[in-house]
Amino acid sequence: MTQRLHLPRRRTAGSAHSEEPPHLGDRVYAVQRAGAVLVALFLLVFALLGFASGQEFFSTQGQPVLGMTSNGLLSTISVVVALVLLAAAARGPRSASTVMIILGPLFLLSAFVNAIVLGTRLNWLAFTISNVAFSVVVGLLMLLLGAYGRIGGHLPPDSPYAHPPVDQDYTDERPGTREEVAAEEAMREAELAVIQHTATPDQSRRVQAMAQMHTRADRRRVWMEFDAAEAARARAQAPSADHRIGVPQPRADRRLPWHRAGPRSG
Repeated sequence: MTQRLHLPRRRTAGSAHSEEPPHLGDRVYAVQRAGAVLVALFLLVFALLGFASGQEFFSTQGQPVLGMTSNGLLSTISVVVALVLLAAAARGPRSASTVMIILGPLFLLSAFVNAIVLGTRLNWLAFTISNVAFSVVVGLLMLLLGAYGRIGGHLPPDSPYAHPPVDQDYTDERPGTREEVAAEEAMREAELAVIQHTATPDQSRRVQAMAQMHTRADRRRVWMEFDAAEAARARAQAPSADHRIGVPQPRADRRLPWHRAGPRSG
């Protein structure tokens, strides 16, 4: 018989909760989702124009596109990033926010690394100064959009990240009285005794009855019902107060030696 852990249970309603709670953080969610979509569309247009220019895949010179330069590798990376952003926005604003917070620093790192390799054979993405500036701007923009309403010392009142998630189906099954605390201690001792094969018959009966229950509160209720039944049997078997043993009962007609019959003379 395995030992059950008495932990609070979290009951679910059977259906997954929506990632976007209604009437909470509509503005924050709209900014995060719209920001991810706009950045993705710009990157997608940049990539498609780069492919249309007939550029080589690993060219270090690149072709001019929207005031910048690009080659096949940079266009491919732009398409992948755009698709990731669109997928995150489609999944939900929280996902879009997380993805932008991750991609923002990567764009800044790309700008720093490619600024070092400008004009060298290691310039595999055909970067120029305009590309570096673009990466910095897009990286900072994604960081701001992803962190909007989510990261900061003073979050907006309507930010969903400023409030803990509310679970209406949560049931606190922890003991609330001294009797319940004592019952749970006895329950643990009995379960441990059953595992170690040192349990008394009463402990075995109780643990077997608790094993039919699925919640911590129900198992504790079963244990306390056993306690109540034992207390009732003990009261039923105890002698009543009218039949106490060893206590002499006074008799109404008993006279002591100094009691005299007849009227007392004055």
